[in-house]
Amino acid sequence: MNIGEASRRSDLAAKTIRYYEDINLIRPVRAENGYRDYSERDIQRLQFLQRARSLGFSIDECRSLLSLYDDDERDSASVKSMTLEKICEVDEKIRSLQGLRATLSELADTCHGDGRPECPIIDQLARP
Repeated sequence: MNIGEASRRSDLAAKTIRYYEDINLIRPVRAENGYRDYSERDIQRLQFLQRARSLGFSIDECRSLLSLYDDDERDSASVKSMTLEKICEVDEKIRSLQGLRATLSELADTCHGDGRPECPIIDQLARP
């Protein structure tokens, strides 16, 4: 199938699919006319990548996951370990975002938000 159909079926932009090919995450065959010809296996890999990326896995992590996906003798402990590491990263991001939210809320609480030019938020941002 062509890249448009692969894009539709994988829910990935054609540009993303080409990028994944450029970095050797997928390797579609070339038809006689030189166009890419995506197989069902390519679509499965693209869908796998789309889901893994949507869960926050990096390109390098996706490369490792694809390697495990292709290995029928894989050790599921490796997959679980990667997932647990990702959970720790997500937890850290959540803590960071909660701190950011608290700081922004404190700043918003200090501002009158009226027509006066004095703004504690601007004053706080201007501090070295």
